[in-house]
Amino acid sequence: MDAVVLKNLSKTYPNGKKAVSGIDFSLKQGEIFGFLGPNGAGKTTTVKLLTGMLTPSEGECRVLGLNPAETPEKVHDLSGVVTEHAQMYNNMTGKQNLVFYGSVFGITKAEAEKRAGSLLEQLDLEEAGDQKLSTYSTGMRQRLSLARALIHRPRILFLDEPTSGLDPESAQNVNQLIRKLAEDKKITIFLCTHQLRYAQEICTRYGLMDQGKLLATGTLGELRQRIDSDTILEICAAHMPEGLGFQKAEEMLYENRIHRDSEIPVLVRQIVTGGGDIYSVKVRKPSLEDIYFSLTAREKEDA
Repeated sequence: MDAVVLKNLSKTYPNGKKAVSGIDFSLKQGEIFGFLGPNGAGKTTTVKLLTGMLTPSEGECRVLGLNPAETPEKVHDLSGVVTEHAQMYNNMTGKQNLVFYGSVFGITKAEAEKRAGSLLEQLDLEEAGDQKLSTYSTGMRQRLSLARALIHRPRILFLDEPTSGLDPESAQNVNQLIRKLAEDKKITIFLCTHQLRYAQEICTRYGLMDQGKLLATGTLGELRQRIDSDTILEICAAHMPEGLGFQKAEEMLYENRIHRDSEIPVLVRQIVTGGGDIYSVKVRKPSLEDIYFSLTAREKEDA
C-alpha cells in the first residue's frame, strides 16, 4: 500500500483563489519526499488537505489508505506534523510538553516519559528537558516540536521547514534523525521547503510546485532528464590538447559539455595521451535549483 496518494487534488478558497490545481502523485512507504516551491506555491494547503484540516474542492487524497476528509482523527493517529511556528505550552517544561502530548494519543505516563527522554537525547535537548518552554530559543522550540510530532511513533511525518531557525549543528542533528527514521521503511517523510539546496541533500524524491501546479515529480536523476541541460565536465590541467572541445574557463581550468558519463574516461585518456597533466576532474550536473528554474521558465513560455 502506498503511504500517500493524491488524485486530481484541488482546492479553491471562497475568495476564488485556486491554491492547489489537479495534483496527481503517490509516495511509497519509507520515502523522504521533498515538496518544493516558493511561498504561495500550494505546499501548506496540500499538507492541510492531507491531514484533514481542509476538504478538497475536487479530487481526493489518501494517507495510508485513509481519506483525511472523512476520517481526519484516524489520519492524525498515524501522522506527525511539524509546522514552522509550533505551538506548545510555555509554562510547562520540554519534557512535560512531550508527556502531555503523549497522553493525548493514549500513551501511558511511564511510556511517554521513556519516549520523551529518548527523543530529547536524540535531538540534543536532554539538558533542557526540565526547563520551561518559555526559556527555549527558536531553534530549541523547533527541535522540541519534532520530538512532539514523534512521541506517538507516527507512520508518516509532515515537516514544514523543519530546520528553520536552527544553527548548523542542530540542523545536522535533525537531518540525521530524519534519515534514521526513514531507513527502516516504517516511516514516510513529507518535507515541505523552499530551500532547494537543503532538499537536494536529504530527500530521495521530489515534487516541484509553482502557483498551485505540480511541475514534475521524480528522483534527481529523473528530473534531470526532464530538462535540456548537458553535464559540464571541469578539468584542471597544466596543458590541454587542442581539438577535444574544451573551453578555457580560467588559468588551468577547462570546461566541456558532455551528454553521457561514458564520455568522461574517453576524454581523460585523450588528454593524457596528448601530453596533458590532469590535477582534478569534476562533473557538474544540473542542481535541483537549475531544474526548478528551467521548468518554471518553460511553464511561463507555454502559458
